[in-house]
Amino acid sequence: MSKLLSLKLRDDVFREAEKIVRKRGKPRNAYFNEAIQFYNRLWERKLLKKRLTTESALVAADSVEVLEAFEQLEDEIA
Repeated sequence: MSKLLSLKLRDDVFREAEKIVRKRGKPRNAYFNEAIQFYNRLWERKLLKKRLTTESALVAADSVEVLEAFEQLEDEIA
């Protein structure tokens, strides 16, 4: 299903998009759908990176403790 959207673009952005649309030979609608989909994926990745960075910082101390415990076990075995 598609949604109808009214959109205002700056003149320079519109001209640049029109130039690309003409070169590609695809409909403007398809171009904007692809562009927005790409931008959405970019932002999803940025948000995921931020979340993983935050969560990694939260478990960093525990990770060091686990690593030290493994090193002690390794020393005991050797």
